[in-house]
Amino acid sequence: MTPDQRFKRWLAVMLLLCAAAALVMLLSILLGERSVPPLEAIRTLLGKGQGEYDYTIMTLRLPRAIVGFLAGGGLAVAGAILQGIMRNPLASPGVLGLNSGAAAAAVAIIVLVPSFPMKLLPIVAFGGALAAAVIIYVLSWRKGSSPVRLLLVGIGVSAVAGAFITYLLMSGGIFRVSQASVWMAGSLYGRTWEHADALLPWLAALFVLSLLLSRHLDVLQFEDNHARGLGIHLERARGIGLLVSVGLAGAAVSMAGTIGFVGLMAPHICRSAVGVKSRLLLPASLITGGLLVMTADLLGRTLFAPYEIPVGIMTAIIGAPYMIYLLFRR
Repeated sequence: MTPDQRFKRWLAVMLLLCAAAALVMLLSILLGERSVPPLEAIRTLLGKGQGEYDYTIMTLRLPRAIVGFLAGGGLAVAGAILQGIMRNPLASPGVLGLNSGAAAAAVAIIVLVPSFPMKLLPIVAFGGALAAAVIIYVLSWRKGSSPVRLLLVGIGVSAVAGAFITYLLMSGGIFRVSQASVWMAGSLYGRTWEHADALLPWLAALFVLSLLLSRHLDVLQFEDNHARGLGIHLERARGIGLLVSVGLAGAAVSMAGTIGFVGLMAPHICRSAVGVKSRLLLPASLITGGLLVMTADLLGRTLFAPYEIPVGIMTAIIGAPYMIYLLFRR
């Protein structure tokens, strides 16, 4: 396939993904305990509605869908970066321990510091993800890092963080533990424009940085000696890529809780459609990850209404069989 043909295919895939994301976002606005007529929804979005559905659309549903899209996109791009620098198709923020680090820090604050303001929880979650990344990188260093050591140490750090979280949930007060459990399940309930405003600039800046790193990410997929021969500083490129993925995953987890498997599934889905070039894969992964999370949230809200299934549980229901399929295929 020529570069021109590859670009045309990528453009067609992106248009299809954007149309699907727009459709799911519209359905997220229309469907729920109180259905909204399509024409009224469009009028409200254009600022010409009668005011009857303003609160339902503009306060409850639209910001929730946007936060879900941004969080899913961040996790998907983080997964694509990690799979590139690890040279492992099963690498993702959840497998590597970044999500667990963020969750451990957040749960510790929720359970142990009752007076802590919840609006500062995103900073704590990001700090936990960053701490997990530093621990993983330090413990895997043996005159340099290697993808295998990073992945294995990440799995170990994730297990330790999971055990710490379990201990906190068993020893804390019932009210704070219930709050932490809802957050850990990955939920978009109660997300507002403030969450979207806080998440958008952070993810936008890191996504642009990831595009600037796309050439290095392509080179990192070769063996280490080959990558050095192509003229890049291996450890610097790997470290920057890891930091960008930490920022993306930490920001997403801080706003939406621990949503698993999106960072694993989205890059795989896109790689088969647009190829392995990072400058094409990363934008496609962004849209696909957002589409997955919005779809999972919509299904979780509507399938068993009036009960609601957290989005993290819905993505696990889809993602766990997909991971088993990848393991058997490889």
